[in-house]
Amino acid sequence: MATKSKSKTPAWKTGEWSISQEQYKQIANKREPSRSVYKNCIRAFLVGGTICLIGQVIQQMFISFAGMSKEQASSPTVVTLILISVILTCFGVYDKIAQWAGAGSAVPVTGFANSMSSAAMEHRSEGLVLGVGANMFKLAGSVIVFGTVAAFIIALIYLIFGINIKHG
Repeated sequence: MATKSKSKTPAWKTGEWSISQEQYKQIANKREPSRSVYKNCIRAFLVGGTICLIGQVIQQMFISFAGMSKEQASSPTVVTLILISVILTCFGVYDKIAQWAGAGSAVPVTGFANSMSSAAMEHRSEGLVLGVGANMFKLAGSVIVFGTVAAFIIALIYLIFGINIKHG
């Protein structure tokens, strides 16, 4: 009569290799790659500064070639930066820049455009409303709410203290 051979269960499933949470943290900390804070700050500064420099050049082009004032050129400058960010996101370039630069590419308006367009691209197969529309604002929703609440609070402060803003 043939006997069935019992398959041996791996030790990690049976608990023979169980370790404490503290031991696990020690092992994980040893294997975690070290991060240089100074290097990351320099990268963020360089990329964020470059994005701002590009924005300044674009604004100056609107002023010089389109005859706009500084105030008139600010909106098309932001729209142009957003458009460039979305195009770079579509080609996968912005994500590589963001991995290298960290917060330097995430903080300007281009980072917000990247997060919106990335979510839209990722969920486009689920449809326009339930895919793109619903998922695009998951990350952006908190930013929009924070901006709206902050603007409301600042407006209240201006109203309470009678701060007057002079235009032009």
